[in-house]
Amino acid sequence: MLRALLAAFGLVELLFPDKLVAAMTRLAYEDGGEMTAKPWVTTAARVEGATLLLVALVGLRGRCGGDGEDEDE
Repeated sequence: MLRALLAAFGLVELLFPDKLVAAMTRLAYEDGGEMTAKPWVTTAARVEGATLLLVALVGLRGRCGGDGEDEDE
């Protein structure tokens, strides 16, 4: 369940970093609608999203028993 939430959040952050940063800014600050993020924040959010998605997928792969090797050998 946690991995699924992590993967979903990572995917949203990877695909829509501008909208997510704007929404989080509005939530975090009282005057969040008036604030603007620096240009590197979008790139950092996208990298964070890709990392979260990768961690969730690697954890899911390990949990399913997929180690990349063929078990018939």
